[in-house]
This record gives sequence, structure tokens and C-alpha cells, in this order.
Amino acid sequence: MHKTIDFPNLGIHLKNVGKAVSVFGFDIAFYGIIIGIGILAGIFMAMLRAKRTKQNPEVYIDLAIYAVIFGILGARIYYVVFSWSMYKDDLLSILNIRQGGLAIYGGVIAAVITVFVFAKRRKLPAGQLLDTACFGLVLGQAVGRWGNFFNREAFGEYTNGLFAMKLPLDAVRSSDVTQLMRDHMEMTDGVGYIQVHPTFLYESVWCLLVLVFMLFYSMRQMFKGELFLVYLAGYGFGRFWIEGLRTDQLLLPGIGLAVSRVLAGVLVVFSVIIIVKTRKSIERRRRMHRRRKPRERLSEQSGTAEEPEEMDIDLDDFID
Repeated sequence: MHKTIDFPNLGIHLKNVGKAVSVFGFDIAFYGIIIGIGILAGIFMAMLRAKRTKQNPEVYIDLAIYAVIFGILGARIYYVVFSWSMYKDDLLSILNIRQGGLAIYGGVIAAVITVFVFAKRRKLPAGQLLDTACFGLVLGQAVGRWGNFFNREAFGEYTNGLFAMKLPLDAVRSSDVTQLMRDHMEMTDGVGYIQVHPTFLYESVWCLLVLVFMLFYSMRQMFKGELFLVYLAGYGFGRFWIEGLRTDQLLLPGIGLAVSRVLAGVLVVFSVIIIVKTRKSIERRRRMHRRRKPRERLSEQSGTAEEPEEMDIDLDDFID
């Protein structure tokens, strides 16, 4: 297998990019190393966020242990279910994730379920846990996507744009190569090269932009769980576009639509609706509360003061 990865229009030429590193004769896949670094970066980010919001950072170490385990399991199950034709004749290959095969939305779904169970057992607000953890999640995604770079996967259709990535044909899965790529394939010293959209790079950069937006948005947060909904909407918006470029889409059986694209679109709409409706509801309550203040002062003078309306809304209020 040829190991070059080039970005010709950027003038970047990488001659020897391997898929694994050998340690004492045992090959460790760069994919796994990058995923591990992404997980550690995410945990560190969540702990920093917890300190900033005056929470106990150690809670997020405990949460991460469960969320990472079940998140990876969920990501693998999601991928296998929608790629069943790849595994039905070799069930043991389901256990081999060194070559990739983790779907982020499967991981997110499993991790969110884990958070609600964890919150219930620890008697903590699930919305606040999700708000804090999603900062680590999106940073972990930004880092973890580079595992796809080393695996030469999760790329898009042919392009000759500024960020076009050039890969040897023998280094990628044949199922990911389209006719359009073959039509534009270049031959150099008897080796075929395809040129594609580096969608892993697009998603990595998009996740960093979402992280920055979330940091600014956090200053205007009105209810617990809102930042997690912002993450779902922000990430989903970018994923909807990026997924449309990819050639390794997981498809809904019998329909032919990309499952992650459909899910991204649904989550964007759902999250925006919940955010808008909840913020409007809180604003309406605040206006009512301000109008009631003069009456409350009169009630205080007469010794019949009313309790102010509770404004601390949590996302798990919608779940219970």
C-alpha cells in the first residue's frame, strides 16, 4: 500500500503516512491513538468547564468512565446496524474497531442515555451535566476526526477545490470510490490517485467553530440543557451539509437516504424549536413577574407576600 497523502492545491505533500505504529512488535493503529487523545481532550475540557461553572470536576471523571464505554459501544452498534452487509458473513469482524467503524451519532445517543441514568442515580440535574459534557464532546469530535485522516476514510466526492486531498487508490476501500473519482484518476509511476473532499477536515474545523460559538452563547444561556441543544443544532447543521459530500454514507434500508443526514436535520429542527419556545416562555414569565412586583410590594406591606416564580428550568423537565 502506498502511504502518500497530498493536498496539491495547498502545496502540502506527505510522503509516508502510516496507519499504525509498531511498539514491541505490536501494531497500534493511529486511529485508536487519535480517538484516545480526543477522549482525553474532551474530559479535560469538560472538567475546565465544570470549574468555571462552580461544579465538582471529579463528577465528570466518573461520568466519563461510563459515557466513554457506552458511547463507543453505541457508536459501533449504530455503524454495524447500518452497514450490516459488511459484517453479516464475518461476525467476529464486528469486534475489530482498529480500522474504523464508529458512527458519532450512535455514540452521542448512547452517551446521552448514560447521562440521564447517571444524573438520576447521583440526583444531579441532567441538563447541567449535558451542558458541561457537550463542550468536551465537541472538542473530542474535532480531535477524533483526524483518525479518519490516517485511515484514509470519511472523505467526499471528487473535487479540485482548494482543500482537495489526493490519495493512492490502493490505500482506500474500493466501496468508497465513485465513478466520478475514477474518471478523474491520475496515474503516476503506475499508481492510481484519486482526489477528494477531505470531509474529516471540514467536520473537525466545523466542530471547533461550534465550540467557539457555544462559549460565546453560554453568556446568554437561559435554562439548563440549552447549551446541549445548541450543540445538537450547531453540529447537526454542519453535519447535514458535510454528510451530503461523503461517499461512505450509512443508508436507511429500503429508502436510500443517509441516516446521519436525516438524523442531523431532525435534531437541528427539534433543538431550534425547543430553544426558541423555552426562551420565549422564560421571557414571558419574566415579564409577568416584573408586572407582579408592584402587587408583591403591596402584599408585603399587608403581610401576604407571594413567592416569586421559579425560573430555574432544566432540560430534564421535558423528559420526566
